[in-house]
Amino acid sequence: MTTDWQVHYTRWKEYPDLEPELRRQLEQLEGDEKKREDCFYKPISFGTGGMRGVMGPGINRINMYTIRKATAGLALHLLEQETNLAALKVAIAYDSRAHSHTFALETAKVLGHYGITACLFEQLCPTPLLSFAVRHLGASAGVVITASHNPPEYNGYKIYGADGGQIPPEAAARIFAKIEQAGDELRIGTSEVTELMDSGLLHMIGDEVFAAYMTCQKQLRHPAAELALRTHQPRIIFSPLHGTTLAPITQGLQALGFTQVHVVSRQAEPDPLFPTVATPNPEEPESFRMALKQARKKGADLIICTDPDGDRLGVAVRTGPNQYVILNGNQTGVLLLDYILTQEKKAGTLPARAAVVKTVVTSEMVRAIASDYGVATIDTLTGFKYIGEKIHEFAQSGTHAFLFGLEESCGYLRGDFVRDKDAVQAAFLLADACACLLAQGSSLYQRLQELYAKYGHYREDLVSITYPGKDGMEAMTAILAALRSKPLASVAGRHVTSIDDYLHGKRWLAETNGTEPLSLPASDGLKYTLGERGWFCIRPSGTEPKMKLYFGVKNTSEAAALQALSDIKKAVLAYLQQLLPA
Repeated sequence: MTTDWQVHYTRWKEYPDLEPELRRQLEQLEGDEKKREDCFYKPISFGTGGMRGVMGPGINRINMYTIRKATAGLALHLLEQETNLAALKVAIAYDSRAHSHTFALETAKVLGHYGITACLFEQLCPTPLLSFAVRHLGASAGVVITASHNPPEYNGYKIYGADGGQIPPEAAARIFAKIEQAGDELRIGTSEVTELMDSGLLHMIGDEVFAAYMTCQKQLRHPAAELALRTHQPRIIFSPLHGTTLAPITQGLQALGFTQVHVVSRQAEPDPLFPTVATPNPEEPESFRMALKQARKKGADLIICTDPDGDRLGVAVRTGPNQYVILNGNQTGVLLLDYILTQEKKAGTLPARAAVVKTVVTSEMVRAIASDYGVATIDTLTGFKYIGEKIHEFAQSGTHAFLFGLEESCGYLRGDFVRDKDAVQAAFLLADACACLLAQGSSLYQRLQELYAKYGHYREDLVSITYPGKDGMEAMTAILAALRSKPLASVAGRHVTSIDDYLHGKRWLAETNGTEPLSLPASDGLKYTLGERGWFCIRPSGTEPKMKLYFGVKNTSEAAALQALSDIKKAVLAYLQQLLPA
């Protein structure tokens, strides 16, 4: 019996003008039916940020044809919102991944075919610069070709709204409907680049936007950092992990007065193969291997690494002579928040109704510190797009003044001239914090220990379990369904006091055995609270074939916190193993 995937496979195989490299890859699938099915059994997922996946042939892969179809959907969506073609403009950026420049050009060629002006960066650039460019240029939308920190075989397509933030779920749903209407991905219309340049439908973005972005970065600076640098120069090791941030971060640090910045030379230049790391993810300790080696030679105070598209910042700090510890995303976020609040309070510039915005899986230590300064902490679902939504909401309503946004996966934002996480901002702020602490006879590591002593020992962890392919998606769905039908009452001897079900928008409370509504958008995931001293959350990744489990605890000592964290992790993982389909 011929199935739908076979229909799509045959359609591709018989298309006479198929791009030659994709034709070759398609022919290599001839002897592997399971791989062919995975390439063609469904259209590649289009979520709230866009789409991301492995590159290759098929409707369930990233390639020039799925990129074209996504762009056609975006064009149809924009034309429905604004019929005046002259008013429509889309900013386009791309990172250092394989085919990123080609995919960016294909995006411009499809937009131009629909009569929409495309503004394309002349060279690769970080994602936060694209977010800035959308608002700076007055664009209707933005597109960046990136797969963030994924392995080399991945690429992706992220869409930004006119506010510079990733598109929210409602807009994503409307665009996806238009993508489905766009028809056969192999036959999406395009225009030639020369034709678009001549007609004014394709503009190249030069250095002016970058210069404006860097000017905004300087305005975030607290005067104390400039004073500290006159007497104390932190020794900084920096690696862009073969990505896009070499120029923004090195030039920016130099302009701010840092003179002891050393780049990991073998990881400096863009390279789509990311040859020196297993995966270009600054959340992974392995990505620091080369930087740590150089740090020990230089006696560095601070090590910073960014992912390929420059929105995540990984950090390691010196603990003693030739000794370093890699911080997790929560620890870096806590240090940044502490620095911002300390400086704002000292200067008397802490805004009234200031708010910190974090995701539900980010450390509760954030709330404890913010509360100490009378600052509100607001939770969002996992994903920085929701933090961007809150910034836009604050600007419209005036209910809060945005102070800082953060997520546990090494994403941070201080200045709202960008509406997505920004590793460039975070690198500058952390370097300033390091200089200020050195001038006080302290260090980033010492300050973190002081914060633990004051607010309690918070510890968090993340476990990712890969479930590849169609079978993996079914397994993840089955696990979450089983958790909902058989809710846990206790974990490692700790009673479950509440369960947040983000898909159904409700919180179950053990005390009353009743429920109350959650004021968050629908998203598949569950968060279990274990009294005041622990929690865990489980959700499928929106960008990878993984189930993600987040854990958090608080205790009076580091040893007790680590033991509690270990106990909860073991208990949860053992229970999940029982839920796997036979």
